[in-house]
Amino acid sequence: MSNISIIGTGNMARAIGELAVAGGNTVEIIGRDQTKAADLAKALSGGTTTGRFGAVPAGDIVIAALLYANVVPVVAHYGEALAGKVIVDISNPFNSTADGLAIPEDTSIAQEVAKTAPVSASVVKAFNTIFGVVLSQGRPLDVFIAGDDARAKAAVAEFIETLDLRPLDVGDLNMAHWLEGTGLVVMGLARHGVGHFDFALGATTAA
Repeated sequence: MSNISIIGTGNMARAIGELAVAGGNTVEIIGRDQTKAADLAKALSGGTTTGRFGAVPAGDIVIAALLYANVVPVVAHYGEALAGKVIVDISNPFNSTADGLAIPEDTSIAQEVAKTAPVSASVVKAFNTIFGVVLSQGRPLDVFIAGDDARAKAAVAEFIETLDLRPLDVGDLNMAHWLEGTGLVVMGLARHGVGHFDFALGATTAA
């Protein structure tokens, strides 16, 4: 089992936290609003604790469950408090109409996090192609991950497996840009081809 810190108190933080607790992981919730963090920790139960925003997270894996515009500033705020940690970015940098990306074509939020985080930290992109409402249902899902550090990806993959989900490695961290683009495709499907948000992308093997 893994030792996880989740920075954020929104829907994705709750969904990942619920699965993490059910999977036997140790979970810490961190938020700028300590009351919200404490309320979420209480709701998750299972010995979930709260941490002080900006202090060294208890978890070896730190999940930034934040809106994309807040991810890099929060990582910068933490600075060396994230040294040696595996940082998981789950964000999607959608523009205001969610029909395009709000970042340059040659980067991703995860890559910008890697530029900002301590050298000893490792960054993995994951969970961004799954809607929180689907994740919270606990059904079998594929979680696409990208990162440059094989050990970090292995640690995140092991954690994902404790959630009864299947980790699928798509390559190095430069692939995070394309995962963020895939998040945009998922949003387009929800609005058009599928027509609702109760679905997820996955991979199947041809017979």
